[in-house]
Amino acid sequence: MTQPAVRAFSPPAARSDRAGRTIAVASGKGGVGKTWFAITLAHALARSGQRVLLFDADLGLANVDIQLGLVPVLDLGSVVSGAATLSDAIAGFAPGGFDIMAGRSGSGGLAALDPVALEGILSMLASATAPYDVVLLDLGAGVDRSVRRLAAWADTLLVVATEEPTSLTDAYATMKLHAADRPGGDARLVVNLCSTPAAGARTAATLTRACTAFLGRTPPLLGTIRRDPHVQDAIRRQSLLLTRHPNCPASLDVEQIAAGITDERPAA
Repeated sequence: MTQPAVRAFSPPAARSDRAGRTIAVASGKGGVGKTWFAITLAHALARSGQRVLLFDADLGLANVDIQLGLVPVLDLGSVVSGAATLSDAIAGFAPGGFDIMAGRSGSGGLAALDPVALEGILSMLASATAPYDVVLLDLGAGVDRSVRRLAAWADTLLVVATEEPTSLTDAYATMKLHAADRPGGDARLVVNLCSTPAAGARTAATLTRACTAFLGRTPPLLGTIRRDPHVQDAIRRQSLLLTRHPNCPASLDVEQIAAGITDERPAA
């Protein structure tokens, strides 16, 4: 597997203590179901009793609100412009039992957010998310500077990949940059759109071998999600999969992933 060049990137600044766990969901390329997975994972965690915030951190092509059929009054653009605080812009999503911080789709200004402004958002996020057990950051696809900073800031990085070779290559690039930005950081793999669970496990093993050989880290497989036509049905209808098709294969797979995350939380 060809190793991409690592661009210069300063190590993350010391993070403020946060009450809950922050999980960034990333992918090396688009089209792997990253945002759908982030939404469904937020719903599954909320159904298990966790207090969850889903933060749409795709600074250029945010679409959590679009997938859920929402028209937010305030969004991340409102926060960046100073028109609202981050706490003001967080809204409850009653059908899912979790809260959402909406992004702003197609905003070139947010996509090109300067480092100082980004650090300001992270500072506000650390303060505003204290009431939550889990904060999910739905990052943009790719490995630009803002994506890397957000991934390094989070407690855990979940990299979503598929069986396609290009997805594996890009997922490896994401893992490599995270290893440079956050040495010893917690990065894990989720394989989506699997033909079978065994095929997903083989895909993960391919990426894991490359990471072990070239990066000196072995990202564990958090779970696989089977290819399921019910997912596209839920997306077209701007509905939550776990509500519309609670017993379909993809729903069961995401709930198993959520259970693994919940089981890691220390007892109160």
